[in-house]
Amino acid sequence: QVQLVESGGGLVQAGGSLRVSCAASGRTFSSDTMGWFRQAPGKEREFVAAISWIGGTYYADSVKGRFTISRDNAKNTVYLQMNSLEPDDTAVYYCAARMEMNLRTRARDYDYWGQGTRVTVSS
Repeated sequence: QVQLVESGGGLVQAGGSLRVSCAASGRTFSSDTMGWFRQAPGKEREFVAAISWIGGTYYADSVKGRFTISRDNAKNTVYLQMNSLEPDDTAVYYCAARMEMNLRTRARDYDYWGQGTRVTVSS
C-alpha cells in the first residue's frame, strides 16, 4: 500500500521558519518527481514546489527565495523548508508523488497524495 505521510506543520509567527516532511512508503520513490502543494481555506489547491529524482527543482513565484524543497532518497523522504513565512502562506500543505521524471506543476499530473499537514502563520 502506497502511503505519503506529512509531518511538521504547526503555528508560527510571521517571519519565522518551519520545515515540513513527507515520508513515503509502499514503493520506491527514488525515480519519482515529488511535489508540494497547498490549499488555503476557500481557495483551490496550488503548486508550491517540485523536485526531480536527480534534484532539479522548480518553485512557484510566490515562494521563490523563501522555500527550499529537498529529498533524501535513502530515507524515501522529501522536505520543504519554509523561511520568512507570511500570513498568506497559511494553508494545508500536501505532499505528492509523480511516477514520471519530468517536473510538473498541475495537481492532476501527480499520482499519489498525502493527507496534508496544516501550517498557520500568525501576523
